[in-house]
Amino acid sequence: MVLATDTIFKRISDSVKELTAEGARKFGFRAMGTWCEVTMVAESRVAAEQFKLASIRWVAEFEAKYSRFLPDSIVSRINQNAGVAWTEIDEETERFFTLCQELYFITRGAFDPTALPLIRLWDWKATPPVIPAEAAIAEARQLVGLRQVQRRQGAVFLPRAGMCIDFGGIGKEYAVDRVTELAAEHGIKNALIDFGQDVRVLGQAPGKPAWHIGLEDPNAPGKCWTGVAVRDMAVATSGDYLRCFQSNGRRYGHILDPRTGRPVDNGCRAVSVLAPSCTIAGVLSTTAFILGPSEGLNLINTYAGAEGCILTDNARHQTRKFHEYLTR
Repeated sequence: MVLATDTIFKRISDSVKELTAEGARKFGFRAMGTWCEVTMVAESRVAAEQFKLASIRWVAEFEAKYSRFLPDSIVSRINQNAGVAWTEIDEETERFFTLCQELYFITRGAFDPTALPLIRLWDWKATPPVIPAEAAIAEARQLVGLRQVQRRQGAVFLPRAGMCIDFGGIGKEYAVDRVTELAAEHGIKNALIDFGQDVRVLGQAPGKPAWHIGLEDPNAPGKCWTGVAVRDMAVATSGDYLRCFQSNGRRYGHILDPRTGRPVDNGCRAVSVLAPSCTIAGVLSTTAFILGPSEGLNLINTYAGAEGCILTDNARHQTRKFHEYLTR
């Protein structure tokens, strides 16, 4: 683990770029399979450098520990032991599983970190794309379901061979939250943490009353349909407009409903959620996308401090106070 962390830390450090930001310090780096950016207003260059180093080190440790693509990560060890043996886990991983179970319950199974067998079955990169057979989907579904995961203090067990855990649906957002907390611990009161367009902010932007975050237009990727002004909040957007394919006149997006084993097909194109933490914003946006406009809005409304907007093929559905954050 130490060796993997050092290797990842070097890789991330080598990717760091200093970026331009009016009235602030900004840097970016590549980690967890995405481009990450941090904008901050620090009281001194020393404080900025200390936070920069601490954030990169934390991200490297997190990726080494939880990436399913690294053979020595705790996630890979749990998956390798599926159907064979219990895997010992530390307190942080224990808390991670507890958080996942809470979110699984809140979303009625629409958020499920055991959905990897289904994700692997649907290959959006294949040329030409292939629709999995019904039998293959049914077989994969037998391996999915967080309720099947067995836990005891300090250990976890996947009871069926072929079951696997993937924290990809929550990991990046959790990392945003932790790096935001690191900024506060280093005395930074105003910052914007953006990991692959999962965002959380502290305070306000230089010379402005809030941070302004653009919301991408699913019908014109690269352009924004609106923006939101936020302070001490997180913003996350989920959509299938960038990763999808057409087959026999039907569109298949990359967001799967783990309860059916199939891509979501309810007319949703993008869901943006504002919430107190990026972890919650990310889970609510993806889950609301899966549930559809009516159930999705109901879910967002049940979480204190959360507001959201669901864009469908021909309509916009939003929570009661979402408009209060719009910048235009």
